[in-house]
Parts: sequence; C-alpha cells; structure tokens
Amino acid sequence: MDCLLSLENVEICRDENLILRDANLTLRNGEFVYVIGKVGSGKSSLLKSLYGEIPVKSGNIRLMEYDLQKIKRKEIPYLRRKLGIVFQDFQLLTDRTVIKNLEFTLKATGWKKKSEINARIDEVLQQVGMQNKGYKMPHELSGGEQQRIVIARALLNNPKLILADEPTGNLDPETSGQIVQLLHDICEKGTAVIMTTHNYTLVHNYPARIVKCENAQLSDIGE
Repeated sequence: MDCLLSLENVEICRDENLILRDANLTLRNGEFVYVIGKVGSGKSSLLKSLYGEIPVKSGNIRLMEYDLQKIKRKEIPYLRRKLGIVFQDFQLLTDRTVIKNLEFTLKATGWKKKSEINARIDEVLQQVGMQNKGYKMPHELSGGEQQRIVIARALLNNPKLILADEPTGNLDPETSGQIVQLLHDICEKGTAVIMTTHNYTLVHNYPARIVKCENAQLSDIGE
C-alpha cells in the first residue's frame, strides 16, 4: 500500500516553544489513526502543521506530493483542497443554510456548474445521514448534526485524508460514538482519517491504530 504521509525526525515549534521533536510517523492510504494525549500535548499542532498553519522547523514531512518543510505559501490552498478538516467547534457560517454553507466551500475551491454543485451537496449530505436537513440554519441543528455537516463539508472535494481535531470534544457520549462510527465508515470507503482525541472510551469502543503524543514525542502503540 502506498504511503500517504510520512514524518521523519520532525521538529515543530510554536512561538519558540518546542511542540514535537524527533517525530516519526507513516500513514497509508485508507488508514485510520487516533492521535491521543493530554490537552496541550501537541496533538492539534501536529494537525496544523499538516495543513500548513504551523511551519515545520526541521525534519521531513511529506503529505501526498507535498514536501511540507519546503511548501510555498501559494501552494497551501491547493494542499488544503486535498484534505478534509473537521474542527471541534464546527466553524460553520451561521448566517446561511446548510446547503449554502456547502455551496460556499465548493465555489471557493473552483466548482462552477450549478448542477454539479447541487449533485455533490446531495451526495455528501446523504453520506452523513443529513439529506433532509439542507434547508436548516446551523443554529437549528444539534451539536451532533452540526458536526455531521462539518464532516459533509470535509468530504466535498473527495479528500484522500481527513484531519479531525477533537471532533467529539463538544458532544455528549452517545453522539460522540455516532460521529466516530461515521468517520470509521468513511475510512472504510478509502479515505484515511487522523483523529485527535483525549477520550479513551471512544478509542476503546471504536478500535484503530493509536499514536500517543507525550513529552513532545510521538509513539506508535498499535491497536
């Protein structure tokens, strides 16, 4: 299986603080990995370095065809189009409906044809079980429903990798389980997922490979 992401002896700093040192990790196409660790252990910073928000200080990070240590600023939007990013706090546009939120993302990433845009929106809403909620405003949805819409948004451009940063952080246990199950279902269709969490119950209930973030280091602890 081909390698989607590789980190070799990577060092990441943020505002002079060392976040990760000597980090090594490989991820294959279609693989699901939990990155676990305490709050503040560097899990989110690792994801931010993968989508070009935090620069890589040293070492090699290759993500698809991009060398993240040498990536130019103008290439970052193209990298992000190939990723799906799911945030803990949803980051939906609150002044427009679900469909308009998804349409906005597609138009921003170069989709032009109305018929193709509508068809793609229908597909992703179906995939996350929200096909009848497109006309709603974000505030009319529960937290779990909003997170499903965020996952739908992450899927719009058929990403090879979804980065989910504490996607269940604001959800109750039952809803959290449903969201993690949804991410596992998406992974089974071939999209790799990296999910950060400090919720060990979820990791136990929905097993996958685990990488631990501790004392500025990453350690692969298997399943």
